[in-house]
Amino acid sequence: MAKSIDYGNLMHDAMRGLIRKVLDGIKPNGLPGDHHFFITFDTMHPDVELADWLSDRYPEEMTVVIQHWFDNLDVTDDGFSITLNFGDNPEPLYIPYDSIRTFVDPSVEFGLRFETQEVDADEMDDDDEALHPTAPQADVSTLKTTSADATDKGPKPSKAAEIVSLDKFRK
Repeated sequence: MAKSIDYGNLMHDAMRGLIRKVLDGIKPNGLPGDHHFFITFDTMHPDVELADWLSDRYPEEMTVVIQHWFDNLDVTDDGFSITLNFGDNPEPLYIPYDSIRTFVDPSVEFGLRFETQEVDADEMDDDDEALHPTAPQADVSTLKTTSADATDKGPKPSKAAEIVSLDKFRK
């Protein structure tokens, strides 16, 4: 049994569940109003599926924009697949929730950021270390962004981001 409650992983699971519910909600009728999403993900994640030319161009991370045109959105418990347009070339992608680093909806100044930080091995017993080699730090951010297209490196805040870090509440 763990010596403490793993709030970081619990928060990450809840935040990924929120992303799944949002994507599942837009599946039948598309995005309502001005909503659109910037999703930055780790292209090196073993379960990410994307065209070779995209992984060559973005060897570490990539930000996609879900806004005006997308097709074949399929939302599962582990991730989602979607076809997006890259310079008039429709490309299918599969993005596992575990690979997501940020999720931003600039229309309502909402954002989530997933981070991990290393933990001293002395702080964990053998069972904890086997299950959780890194301890996540969950940040819930409120961002103001400018628009970007699917090939941009990511959303750029137009003013300083207000970030609430869970580290404030740790002992």
